[in-house]
Amino acid sequence: MTTITAPDTSAFEALDASLTGDVVVPESPEYDAARRVWNGEVDRRPAAIARCRGVADVMAAVRHARDHDLPASVRGGGHAVAGHAVLDDGLVIDLSGMTGARVDPVARTVQLEGGALNAHLDRETQAFGLAATGGFVSHTGAVGLTLGGGIGHLMRRLGLAVDAVRGADVVTADGTFVRASAEENPDLFWALRGGGGNFGVVTSLTMDLQPLGPQVLAGLVAWPAAQADAVLAFMRDFVADAPDELGLMANLRLAPPLPLFPPEVQGTPIIALVVTWSGDIEAGERFLRPLRAFGTPVADAITTKAYTAHQKMLDAAVPHGRHYYWKSHRLGPLTGEVIDVICTHLGSITSPMSSVPIFCFGGAMARVPEDATAFPHRDAAHDINIVASWLPEQAGESDRHRAWVRGFFDALAPHSRGVYVNFTSDDAQSRVREAYSPTQWDRLRAAKTVWDPTNFFDRNANIPPA
Repeated sequence: MTTITAPDTSAFEALDASLTGDVVVPESPEYDAARRVWNGEVDRRPAAIARCRGVADVMAAVRHARDHDLPASVRGGGHAVAGHAVLDDGLVIDLSGMTGARVDPVARTVQLEGGALNAHLDRETQAFGLAATGGFVSHTGAVGLTLGGGIGHLMRRLGLAVDAVRGADVVTADGTFVRASAEENPDLFWALRGGGGNFGVVTSLTMDLQPLGPQVLAGLVAWPAAQADAVLAFMRDFVADAPDELGLMANLRLAPPLPLFPPEVQGTPIIALVVTWSGDIEAGERFLRPLRAFGTPVADAITTKAYTAHQKMLDAAVPHGRHYYWKSHRLGPLTGEVIDVICTHLGSITSPMSSVPIFCFGGAMARVPEDATAFPHRDAAHDINIVASWLPEQAGESDRHRAWVRGFFDALAPHSRGVYVNFTSDDAQSRVREAYSPTQWDRLRAAKTVWDPTNFFDRNANIPPA
């Protein structure tokens, strides 16, 4: 493909005229806002942004890029830390205006448009007392999350987000529309469920829903960092035989200046366990007593609340526009050696906005056969994501924060069992192979060869054609 270095914006007038949406070019007043994504560290200047409103717009945008030898990216929620949604000097196919989430309460399904966020999914499904696994942050794109697998608070009870997918509407690399399901184009359907954005523009997903809530028993319990090693060992053992109704993650960071934490604790290293009990509330109260009584907590905020409120609990910690950098590992059970590495590097954290979430697997997601989808290592115990975060005005400190992430990541490397493809960052191209088993990798490359033989969709954790 040819990269346009001095784009002639008049070339996009015909595309603009053909869309229900519109085309934003560098001269447009809204250009700077339209090219921004969640990670403020990403600062790219597309030749144009096609803000699509439906499938016909997406088809037209793909064909325009192909006809004009333009590189293209696809934006859903724009939440990938690597900024895959935007590119320099190419066309952004922007689905962020396509946020519909249509629930069929009788069939217990939702049809979710390509730009819908977790917040849209949760709001519409919970209106009917239904849910599917969504991410841990409500402003994450739900479809992009799902295409990579989709971990979330409910994964131990309902499985991964990808396990609920029953069909997809897809615009392929030649600008045509196809349907993917177990009956139609099953090779594409399999590849979409874990293979990310490599195979086409997914304009909608159909997902199964399960009864849930609207109230859950959820929140966090926090301890000072001096107890972190004991808390992590407790978490490992507590979740190992826990019922599916328990969702659990750890989060290590400096205590934020919130009323939840005593003044003397704010700004000091802590470990918190974030709990989601999605079953009977009284049974949950009984089951969680040992967790809440463990050690000497400095905060306990577990309470009965709306599931939709709990889904937004972590939003304020990861707002749009802040600068982010992270690296991730999939891990087995937390050995003493792994726990020592984690606790040591918590002590050297470089920013009060950085954090280290550790997600607990098991339950329903672990009982799905490995070959059913393109999500690997379902028998792993945890994912750890080492997240550095700092303010835009602190850009001069980025090297220091990145170095903390890399040192932490390298220290855990001997214990790694691969990587969750949605958590790849600037290492996406070098680590994408680690995100899949050998059998899955070969199958994904075969599907890529059929559906995108020229690798048109390459702004992602890229799977090349065979």
